[in-house]
Amino acid sequence: MFDARLQGLIQPVLQPPARWLLANGVSADRITLAGFVPGLLAVPALAAGAHGLALILILANRVADGLDGAVARLQGPTDRGAFLDIALDFAFYGLVVLGFALSDPAANALPAAFLLAAFMGTGSSFLAFAVLAARRGMASTAFPRKGIYYLGGLTEGAETIAVFIAMALWPAAFPVLAVVFALACWVTTIMRWRLGWEAFAQERPRESASQ
Repeated sequence: MFDARLQGLIQPVLQPPARWLLANGVSADRITLAGFVPGLLAVPALAAGAHGLALILILANRVADGLDGAVARLQGPTDRGAFLDIALDFAFYGLVVLGFALSDPAANALPAAFLLAAFMGTGSSFLAFAVLAARRGMASTAFPRKGIYYLGGLTEGAETIAVFIAMALWPAAFPVLAVVFALACWVTTIMRWRLGWEAFAQERPRESASQ
């Protein structure tokens, strides 16, 4: 919901470090892969109850996620970069929820499962729309610089990270936060289902047999 607005505020801040990284031979793909490491390490930190450390690791992952995009825009986006970015982002989101489930299975496992199911809805609808939009040559006016068609919604990246931060700061509130955010994710999924139903209602012209 806020991703497009935040991009305009964050990008000017990221430009100087992005230029420095690119000048020193650091590619966007390397930043993406390096940034996934703290995201992965957040899982054992959460499982051990080290929520402060986990919060730092989550934020480090997100800083890297912003920097890789800034560097990619300077050096020129690639399909591999777009693939890595979205694939590792979705893995990161699921791993953070897993970490909270492991930290207190009795209290958190069921809400975590509900949230992960909701993430499946938002993730699958997002990617399915992007695939078919690419086949039809559609472009996103809200996110023209993204490597794939970026379909917004009530729960986007900014909202997800805000909820993760709240969970790390108030871990006892995880069950409530997870259920509430999962419901918001399902609203986003239903909205995307409706958009897909309408956007792809008309079949593409079939290719001729000579092609």
